[in-house]
Amino acid sequence: MLHDDFNHAIPTMVYFNYRNNTPSWQIEPSQTDFIDLSYVTGGKAEYIIDGRIYTVTAGDLLCIPSGSSRSANSAEPAKFASFAANFHMHTLDGHTATVPLPLISSIGIHEDMISLYKKLNEEWLRRSPGYVMRVRASFMTLLQRYMAMLVYEVDTYRFDPRVKAAIRYITDHYAESIHITEVAKVVSLNPVYFGALFKRETQMAFRDYLNMLRLNQAEDMLRTGEWNVTEVALRCGFGDVFYFSRLYKKHKGIPPSRMLG
Repeated sequence: MLHDDFNHAIPTMVYFNYRNNTPSWQIEPSQTDFIDLSYVTGGKAEYIIDGRIYTVTAGDLLCIPSGSSRSANSAEPAKFASFAANFHMHTLDGHTATVPLPLISSIGIHEDMISLYKKLNEEWLRRSPGYVMRVRASFMTLLQRYMAMLVYEVDTYRFDPRVKAAIRYITDHYAESIHITEVAKVVSLNPVYFGALFKRETQMAFRDYLNMLRLNQAEDMLRTGEWNVTEVALRCGFGDVFYFSRLYKKHKGIPPSRMLG
């Protein structure tokens, strides 16, 4: 399954649990018919997955595929803690989807993730009307974080605060004639240093990022059929409609005029 296809994948929670300081915790040997995603936040445990022994500690993420044999026990009963989610993943057309995460990843402790897990746990236990949607929303946010960290390797939550502020400014002003020096000034940085920092964090040059936002907005506007190509170009910050058309075709694969039918 291509990574972009996860825009059309939906998880369905089967079981969720916050394991915390359970002296006798263990998982009896069994064959899973779900994906087991567990984030260890304390202590140590030993898993046996498809006959192999794995030791996990705080900051580790386990992603055990459906159909695996597994068992586990806590190596430090008084300290072991984890958030465990058992779920199915399907595409919108009903096909089974997998999660392309390593079996075990060391991602460290992230307080924002723990906060989101606690919110998920609260909704899961309360089971108030609409809780399935709220649980799914929280869990999908977590899945996106894991994908960003381990697959896409661009985790926006961990961006430098100055880059986050710059992104907010660009998002608010992309339709205007903005320059890197202007944005660097907004976040109180030297333009050269800011440009290097921005590219390091986002893996995109400032101009490429700005054009990406403009082109995505242009694509949405063209689909409505309410504006012609020239109007869209100007409304999205492109002063030269011919440059806009060339750039649009390069990144979107078709000329903008084709979007108008």
